[in-house]
Amino acid sequence: MPKQCRKSITTLVFVLAWALCGLASAQAPKTPLELKPDAPDRYVVVKGDTLWSIAQRYTDSPWRWPELWNMNKDQIKNPHRIYPGDVIVLDRAHRQLALSGTVKLSPHVRAESTAREEIPSIPPSIIEPFLTRPLVVEPDGLDNAPTVVATEESHVYLGAGDRAYVKGMSGAAKDSVWYMYRRGPALVDPETQTTLGYEALYLGTARVQTAGDPAVVELTSVTQEVGIGDKLVAAGKPEIPTYAPRAPSASIHGRVISLYGGGTQLGEGGEQAVVAINRGKSQGVEVGNVLALYRPGTALAAAAHAQRGTPGFELPDERYGLAFVFRVFDKVSYALVMNVSRPVNKLDLVQNP
Repeated sequence: MPKQCRKSITTLVFVLAWALCGLASAQAPKTPLELKPDAPDRYVVVKGDTLWSIAQRYTDSPWRWPELWNMNKDQIKNPHRIYPGDVIVLDRAHRQLALSGTVKLSPHVRAESTAREEIPSIPPSIIEPFLTRPLVVEPDGLDNAPTVVATEESHVYLGAGDRAYVKGMSGAAKDSVWYMYRRGPALVDPETQTTLGYEALYLGTARVQTAGDPAVVELTSVTQEVGIGDKLVAAGKPEIPTYAPRAPSASIHGRVISLYGGGTQLGEGGEQAVVAINRGKSQGVEVGNVLALYRPGTALAAAAHAQRGTPGFELPDERYGLAFVFRVFDKVSYALVMNVSRPVNKLDLVQNP
């Protein structure tokens, strides 16, 4: 091999190694994991616990769950199966947790019941409705979905207990359950002004009474009035995410582009509300990622100026909370607001914690 080629390859390898080292350094925690002063040496898991709530018993950095349990990258997607009744033991010297069955305390047999349900990452009752519903659709994403073409007794709008006639449900089994939707507002990237998709507005559920084309469905529950032109999507079984809470491996810098259900600001606190962000799978966001919420300094300065009439000035971005990503699309993700000290605003910043 010519000397010049060997030199070029050596230089390329060095540059790549330097870049990867820099990336790893950027993503690695800058400080040792700090335990809370009152962190228990032993904790018995109870029903209703989550991976998040257990982490918060021990540290104010729940996204560092993998460190807390000494987990590798593969284990993150299949974290320790923890059940009510399990005993968690804290190794203070190494700042790590373990189940008592995996700690060499004394010989014993640990029996596990297949009837027990492992604890989830975050509260399932809050996010379950969002796991089977298509929160984001392409501009033509619902065009070919089954459609309400007529209503019982020519009603303009339908409520629970009413019947509708639906085209496009050929092959649907009698008694099968469907979700009802309407295309909602556009999700626009505030940085590029491009439309990332549309929110799908959930209207309620329907059950097939008579199969055919059109099929007859009965509305079993409604959150909004249903009418001609509304769409149906087959209900699926929700899969509660059990990914370990963790910081993103990629560098994420995005914004809150939607507060689910409309509006520009959540209620005071805003905890356990759902927000959409303008970053998704193509930018490296994954289920289980924890993102920090920031109020932009420009917004803080503008608010201060409006209240006090002070001259213009600059303020730094202010961190005020965390959000757990539970559903990811190509360019949009949905996250559950977990810890906030102030309301969440549309266009607030999200980035690595």
